[in-house]
Amino acid sequence: MKPLSFIFYTVVIATISLPAATNCRVVLLNKANLIEETCKQTPHQNLCIQYLSSDPRSADADIAGLALIMVNVIKTKANNALDKIQQLLQGSHEHSQKEALSSCAGRYKTILEADVAQAIAALKKGDPKFAEDGANDAAVEATSCENGFSGKSPLTNENNATHDVAVTTGAIVRQLL
Repeated sequence: MKPLSFIFYTVVIATISLPAATNCRVVLLNKANLIEETCKQTPHQNLCIQYLSSDPRSADADIAGLALIMVNVIKTKANNALDKIQQLLQGSHEHSQKEALSSCAGRYKTILEADVAQAIAALKKGDPKFAEDGANDAAVEATSCENGFSGKSPLTNENNATHDVAVTTGAIVRQLL
């Protein structure tokens, strides 16, 4: 009798556990699909997927949550650019380059203090239009920094990275409108 009851309990437990395991898989697939579908509607799909997939918070995020994650990426990129600007200012002796670098420092401070702050506050309040404006303004600031140099910019990589993340973020936020 014992082997028969063991088989019965095994079948019952497997039957009960299977839907729960399948449900978890569906939720994980849906979150991966949300990232993929959201990122398909951005100008930099691969970049979008790369950042969102690497952030563990995206597993539980809706589109607004994904947008918040990307706003934090803008913040990281802007801080990286500011760090490089400070290094370049310490080593720069050319007046025109110092002027352009100082201008860029102001632009990146604006990204951090105004644009990122505006986007975060707007997303948390459920006001995506102002969040989109903040992200798009960050992209404009990065482009303006790049264009502020006479000749080759020493911040091209940082400016392009910030710009691309910002326009990608704006495109994600636009999906909330």
